[in-house]
Amino acid sequence: MLVIVAPGQGAQTPGFLSPWLEVDGVADRLRGWSDVAGLDLVRYGTEASEEEIKDTAVAQPLLVAAGLVTARALFPDENLARETVGAVAGHSVGEITAAAGAGVLSAHDALTFVRERSLGMAEAAAVTATGMAALLGGDPEAVAAKLAEHGLTAANNNGGGQIVAAGTLEQLEALKADPPAGTRVIPLKVAGAFHTEHMAPGVRRLAELAPTLKVADPAVAYVSNRDGEVVQSGAEVLERLVSQVSSPVRWDLCMETLQQLGATAVIELSPAGTLTNLVKRNVKGVATLALKTPADLDKARALVAEHGAHASGGQEQNA
Repeated sequence: MLVIVAPGQGAQTPGFLSPWLEVDGVADRLRGWSDVAGLDLVRYGTEASEEEIKDTAVAQPLLVAAGLVTARALFPDENLARETVGAVAGHSVGEITAAAGAGVLSAHDALTFVRERSLGMAEAAAVTATGMAALLGGDPEAVAAKLAEHGLTAANNNGGGQIVAAGTLEQLEALKADPPAGTRVIPLKVAGAFHTEHMAPGVRRLAELAPTLKVADPAVAYVSNRDGEVVQSGAEVLERLVSQVSSPVRWDLCMETLQQLGATAVIELSPAGTLTNLVKRNVKGVATLALKTPADLDKARALVAEHGAHASGGQEQNA
């Protein structure tokens, strides 16, 4: 079974969209979406500095637009894509890309949603000085106890002993000075404590927007960050996208579900690499491809042909 995944904030790098502008239709599509996103997506994806694209209000719409445009390059026919792909999943803001790929939201509404999400989270992050740090290794129970001791939240569980803690900068400094035994603490370049109670204002903003959006039930299996469950209702997908802003990301459970569904290949949309690396470490026997540039399209199409629903045995795997 073929799975398409979309990365979250932090995956972007300066100029990562430059090679994609050589693909027919990409530049025009990005310019059209720029009006919806309220950003010059072409400039931010090709010319902007690392500091500019780290801004939450820029990074999130840019990531969703990049995922959608590279998905369209791989699957020019959206209907064929939904007949070929067995499941989709996204990490954090990548869930919006996944929702659009599954047909829950149109590209226009996905970009409208992520624009409001990014602005709401940026505003929430400005209220209190907060951040995030990755913890690698250590005993899971000891890590959980230490985070609780310092008042931190396990905002992301990425599997394989990788937890991302979030909270105030003072709490993170205390964790750095007093880490769980056997762990390495790595500060992350993000603007706030995402997926924690600090983002509650962003949830309220999205809750007001949600009733104005048109949703459809997913055309393929949609695997949710909340608990790794496959969500079959478009209305529930949207509700989860709203609450996800202040709720932990359980990517570990998403990977478990993909394995249970019978995933045989995973393609990560641009800016790719983070999620395929996690899948390689945690889901054995699955082919992976990071769709970083158009030079990767031929290899991606070969995986689609081999592992998609129309490949030999694909229908049985999707049943």
